[in-house]
Parts: sequence; structure tokens; C-alpha cells
Amino acid sequence: MLQQDLLFFFAQRPAALPLYEAFARKVCAQIDHVDIRVQKTQIAFSNRHNFAFVSFLPVRKAQYRPPVYITVSFGLARRIISPRIDAVVEPYPNRWTHHVLIASQEEIDAELMQWIQEASAFSASKR
Repeated sequence: MLQQDLLFFFAQRPAALPLYEAFARKVCAQIDHVDIRVQKTQIAFSNRHNFAFVSFLPVRKAQYRPPVYITVSFGLARRIISPRIDAVVEPYPNRWTHHVLIASQEEIDAELMQWIQEASAFSASKR
């Protein structure tokens, strides 16, 4: 069922599917017991709670967005200051949601995966 849901999710943007697949492979290889749920507007990665999301959230103005991309979002207890972070919001005190636009598999690197691992640990520590 997951594969059918993925094909439906990427139906309008099939060229972005390899970016998602590379990201999902790395998440599942580095974090234990990951549950992946394909929803209408995003794909959620969770352990006890959601810790990362893939979507097409337009975190950059159209003129600065590449033709093929995914947006990776994750929550931390701290704000990351990095040129790679396209947008960051604090929806709750000490809960920072970061959005990173990914346009190539090379951008799914050690730095991004460190943030995702931190987000997973942060999510798992919640009650």
C-alpha cells in the first residue's frame, strides 16, 4: 500500500520521487523503528511521535526554487542558524520547526542527517 500511496503523492511531481527515496533510505538506515505515513500533503516519519516530514512546501520564492525539489521539515528544541535552513518557526515555546529545500541527493548529507537524528531523539523524549 505504501508504494501505491507514494506514487499517488508524487503523481504531479514524479521527478522528485528519487529525492524522497534517497532521504527515506538514509532515515531508515540511521534511525531504528521508523514508521512512514503518506498523507495528502506530506509524508511523516515517526518513532513515538512525528519527527520529520517531506512535502512540497514552497519555502522559497518561486524564482529561487529549482524545478525539482522536496522540502524536509523537522522539529528541535533549539533553533538552527544555517544558510541551509530556508524557514524556521517556533510554533510552541522551545519547539522550533525547520524547513530545508532539497534539490539534489548530495544535499541529503551528514549535516542534514545529524539534524534528523536529533529531531528523532527530541521526538522520542516527549511524553
